Amino acid sequence: MTRVRVEGFTISLDGYGAGPNQDIRNPLGVGGTDLHQWLVPTRTFQRTLFGADGGTTGIDDDFAARGFTNVGAWILGRNMFGPIRGSWPDMNWKGWWGDNPPYHVPTFILTHHARPPIQMEGGTTFYFVTGGIHEALDRARDAANGMDVRIGGGPNTIQQYLRTGLIDELHVAISPVLLGGGERLFEGIDVRALGYECVQFVASEKATHAVLRRQGHNDASRPVAADGAAAPPLKVADWAAQEQGTAERSYCTCLCGSGHFRGGSAQAGASPAGAVRETELVS
Repeated sequence: MTRVRVEGFTISLDGYGAGPNQDIRNPLGVGGTDLHQWLVPTRTFQRTLFGADGGTTGIDDDFAARGFTNVGAWILGRNMFGPIRGSWPDMNWKGWWGDNPPYHVPTFILTHHARPPIQMEGGTTFYFVTGGIHEALDRARDAANGMDVRIGGGPNTIQQYLRTGLIDELHVAISPVLLGGGERLFEGIDVRALGYECVQFVASEKATHAVLRRQGHNDASRPVAADGAAAPPLKVADWAAQEQGTAERSYCTCLCGSGHFRGGSAQAGASPAGAVRETELVS
């Protein structure tokens, strides 16, 4: 059965998934790059982002690797795709990752501005969804073909899916840094009241990894990589009807969900330095 997962989303000790004063020079906000010291050295990150050999193994790499296990589709907020806000000035921008993005499966971008799909190398196709989070999830589930759907971020996109109870499992890495401001992942969200509980809590030298799981929905007991036939999942519209009333400065775009830049400079149409960061869904 398809599950909806968040993987490798990193927050500070004071709860921020991105630092203050985000702009084109500080895509993770001031101090935000310090969040991901657990992730960057791992073998999974080095191989997936840079095609490099080597890297660390152990607890942090295990959690990085599980984020790519049994994933058949991704959903991203528009800020995760690029710096351009509002209507598309042209069709030149194709993401931060070059010709071969690290997703390798259908990837659905939440936006209010329509755009034709973009087929990239390596199996990634970007689809631009203007109908909101429910439409994006229905399409991602269909594309995943029985595998799981990963919500990549940013914080606002994750919050929207959490508030509607559509995330089955959430892996949060807590980094031993203080940011003092920025975007809080759980701002205004009572995850306990929504039915989530902590089912795994493991510390490494650089982070503490917590896995939250929503109880009573899907087969929460099976491992992430498990196979097996299952009945087709409900469409979100049907579910809602039944449930009514209930370079280095930008490396983390794909794995941790809180960054928006990866190397190089912004292309034509990008927001100028100091531009206010917009909500993922409505940009």
